Formats: sequence, C-alpha cells, structure tokens
Amino acid sequence: MSSRHWLESGLRCYANYMESRPIFVLLSLLAASAVLAQAYRWVDDDGITHYSDRPHEGAEKFELLKYDRPPPAPRKRTTQPAPFQTLEQLQQEQARFRYEVLRISAPGAEETLWNIGGTLNVSLAVTPALQPGHRVRVYFDGKAQFVNGATFQLQEVWRGVHNLQVEILDETGKLMIRSQPNRFYVQQNTVTQRTP
Repeated sequence: MSSRHWLESGLRCYANYMESRPIFVLLSLLAASAVLAQAYRWVDDDGITHYSDRPHEGAEKFELLKYDRPPPAPRKRTTQPAPFQTLEQLQQEQARFRYEVLRISAPGAEETLWNIGGTLNVSLAVTPALQPGHRVRVYFDGKAQFVNGATFQLQEVWRGVHNLQVEILDETGKLMIRSQPNRFYVQQNTVTQRTP
C-alpha cells in the first residue's frame, strides 16, 4: 500500500470518528446520569402487589431507571419565631406583670404653683417603667384624657384649686394601677393700677 492510500484511509477514519463523536458524548452523559437497577414484582395470595430489589420466588424481574443525584444539602436550623399568643395567654402574662408604684411626682400634693401661664408640667414616678402598649389616663379636675409617657403637659390650667389623678391601662383597656389623688393650687400675681 502506498503512503497516499494510508493517508486517505486515515483521513476517512478520522472523519468517521468526528461524525460519531456527538453520539458517544450523548451516550456518555446518559450513562453518567442514569443507572439501570434491577427490581422484582410479585403478587401474594391476598392479591397485594409487592416490589423489592431482592429476588423472590415467582417474582417478575424488571429494570428501573435510577438517577444518581447528589444528596440534598443539610438544612440549617433556624430559630423558631415566638408562637402567636392568644388573648387568654396575653391576659395571663399581663396578670403576672404588676406595677409596684404609680404616683404623681410633680406637682407635689398641696403644692402652690405661681405664674405657670396656663401650662402645667406633670411628672410621674412609675415602677417598673411604663411598658410598651400600656397607656396613661389622666383625670384633671374630673375630666379624663390620655397622655403619652410618664412626663407630659396639661394646657389651660388657670388660677384656683385643682385635682389630678392618673392610672395605667394595658393593651386591652384593663386597669393596671391608679395613683392617689393629688390636690394642688395655682396662683397668679396681679398687677393693680393706681388711679390718680
């Protein structure tokens, strides 16, 4: 055989190899992703069909396509959220919580205030501290109003004798604690004009 003939036959083999290459690649990928597994199926005396990977007397042999998948990644444990509280559980928790002290620090009992210009600054002593969601209700001269926090201002507090009392209510409106009434006085300097 001439060298030319060897060259031509070599080129033909290489061309055939290149044409069949995609088929080999496809078959290789399929073989890597799937494996045929043997299984056995039989029906017992009660008419129940059983399947197994081990031979059994009178069993029919068949093949299963088994996929080799990587095992799932382990799940990370997350902190469970606090369970939802029912109204009854909330009330039980609130029943355990109690305010020990609620009193009016300012104005002091029987104190006389001079020239406040109609604005009264009020401070409360609350132990333990006012809880989130709890509200302060103030009775000023018998009229109720809600205020924010343990320090606040009341407007239109004019000359005379006044009474102040406060209480704390929880989220449901239940009374938690009430202060003692506090009486105080407001005085105003007057300017008198002399007549000639």
